[in-house]
Amino acid sequence: MTFAPFELEYSQSVWEQQVDINLTESGVHPICLGDLLGHDEMPQSLLELEINYPHVNGIPELRERIAALYEGVTVDNVLVTVGAAEANQITMQTLLEAGDELATLTPTYKQVWGIAENTGHKVSTFRLDSSRAWQLDTDQLQSAVTPATKVIALVNPNNPTGHIMSEAEMDAVVAVADRVGAWILADEVYRGAEREQDSETPSFIGRYDRVVAIGSMSKAYGLPGLRIGWVVAPADMVEAIWRRHEYTTITATMLSNHLAAHALSPQVRQRLIRRARNYIRNGYPVLESWMASQGGLFSWTPPQASAVAFIRYDLDINSTELMLKLIREASVFVGAGDSFGMDHHLRVAFGQERAVLEDAFARIQRCLESLR
Repeated sequence: MTFAPFELEYSQSVWEQQVDINLTESGVHPICLGDLLGHDEMPQSLLELEINYPHVNGIPELRERIAALYEGVTVDNVLVTVGAAEANQITMQTLLEAGDELATLTPTYKQVWGIAENTGHKVSTFRLDSSRAWQLDTDQLQSAVTPATKVIALVNPNNPTGHIMSEAEMDAVVAVADRVGAWILADEVYRGAEREQDSETPSFIGRYDRVVAIGSMSKAYGLPGLRIGWVVAPADMVEAIWRRHEYTTITATMLSNHLAAHALSPQVRQRLIRRARNYIRNGYPVLESWMASQGGLFSWTPPQASAVAFIRYDLDINSTELMLKLIREASVFVGAGDSFGMDHHLRVAFGQERAVLEDAFARIQRCLESLR
């Protein structure tokens, strides 16, 4: 069996520290520790914190605050992980057995897809339709899910398009899952990072009894370096996933647990959500204005959420080749559409300060002139 590398993360590992401007990060500009805690003296509780192992499944205070983000959820339904990446990995290890198949949304963040392929499981796809403003193709969903489908995987709000599923689209996914008894693996890390609405994107939790929802401190909170993610699922499934957690990372760090619990306290959480939405809502017009000035080179559907746009370009060059050209000639890093299963697209992040974006787009424009 040939191993399929995780192309997006591989490219980020290679290039993100070597460029002047990184527009591949799908969250907003990270917050500094002083702004998270306040610029007074370090809280005494943190200064006195022993850097020991925390509760392996997450400290109670953090699990309580995660549980409060969902309807009908208690701490028994929550497992804290090292980022959403570990959450996805150990959930897939738990759910998929020999002969099981995965149905996954596309375009998508391809971690779950790659995990299934690399463990010998058949993968089928259903799409968000670019010709219909990234609406869910429900006919393709019906065809992709068979009696052998054990997991239906999606990211909502979507990465890379920023599409938020409507209630009807979510109901369609639940109905198809219920038809075959499949689990829904819902990566919901962009909840709270909405661009066009102030209400938070609904979770799949509570809509169906076989849902595993994944969350993270990285995207809507500007805290990717904490490496805190979580699983929310029925209590018996959380226990089963926890057993895999003990084989992988054992636990997230004590300090990360306490900082994440602070960040998810009601008052601080609302401040962080406002900060993320401000970056998203202030950065998007800069991107939109620049693209509109390019004489029809780009086409796109504005993202409803997240700090990225998935943009189609009208140039005769492969997306990975274009990504590398921009790195080498402009020192600007954007995501290649190949990494999401769609060539002639770029994923461009805009959750940055205006000056950074304007500099990045000026560099990109100079580079593109040689291709027109």
